[in-house]
Amino acid sequence: MVREKVTVSPRGLHWRCVESRADNKRRLYGRFILSPLMKGQADTIGIALRRALLAEIEGTAITRAKLEKVPHEYSTIRGIQESVHEILMNLKEIVLRSNLYGTCEASICVKGPGYVTAQDIISPPYVEIVDNTQHIASLTEPIELIIGLQIEKNRFIRLKERNTFQDGSYAIDAVFMPVRHMNYSIHSSGNGKQEILFLEIWTNGSLTPKEALHEACRNLIDLFIPFLHNEEGNLENNQDRIPFLSFTFYDKLSKLKKNKKMALKSIFIDQSELPPSIYNCLKRSNIYTLFDILNNSQEDLMKKAHLHIEDVKQILGLLEKNFVIDLPKNPF
Repeated sequence: MVREKVTVSPRGLHWRCVESRADNKRRLYGRFILSPLMKGQADTIGIALRRALLAEIEGTAITRAKLEKVPHEYSTIRGIQESVHEILMNLKEIVLRSNLYGTCEASICVKGPGYVTAQDIISPPYVEIVDNTQHIASLTEPIELIIGLQIEKNRFIRLKERNTFQDGSYAIDAVFMPVRHMNYSIHSSGNGKQEILFLEIWTNGSLTPKEALHEACRNLIDLFIPFLHNEEGNLENNQDRIPFLSFTFYDKLSKLKKNKKMALKSIFIDQSELPPSIYNCLKRSNIYTLFDILNNSQEDLMKKAHLHIEDVKQILGLLEKNFVIDLPKNPF
């Protein structure tokens, strides 16, 4: 059990971790308190954090698996104790931690007899396996098991569709949620005029409870930041107030040389100098690289990523400054 020091905010609120433990690699627990709160505030914060912890934090999971010469999901393979369906269910339970944006490929290549575990997954260096002992399959004969995997970072839960068989691969019900359970309780203090908020968080090991709490708070702040800006009205109904040229980033993208296009695909937006507010808006709109940015017009970025004019101007300035891309001098 670990107890941490108290952190005090400028408003006099303080929070601390009063208990932290690891039941095992895939079950971490943390208990936190926040006080002193005015009456009613604890419930407001608790409800918002519960939703943010369970639905707004990104996690990494295996979303597809490809096995050669398997007619259907409920097939059995000679020399393997588990059916294909059982192998897929075991892959679903693998806990991963990553700095991934979008999807990546991984694989398993093992020769029996023996046990296949998460340790046998060959993945990119930015994908970490939390528990290498997680079971996948048991090989009872000297056969070779080869599985291609697709790994993805996303939010909440994605259930596979009816037509799950594509190019020899099977979709897997993906649970991206690092936080598996969250409880909060409220206790009175100061003769009933103040409140203390207790938070209990259980994670799957890909994030610690403290990391999950920080991430949930950052996501909530990002959601409310637009309300701190001046109201700009409905963009669709006020296009005459926001003049755009016909220029789109894609016009310039098509003229770039192949090697420069490849470079832009390998530069992720988190490697740029963009502020966190713009970065998070782009990421939520599935824009992960500079190449993705260039595939959208200024109007697209404002509508899809909910960016302001000044934000798009800042993106333009970054491209011109660091990547020597010839953009129009007055695109607005």
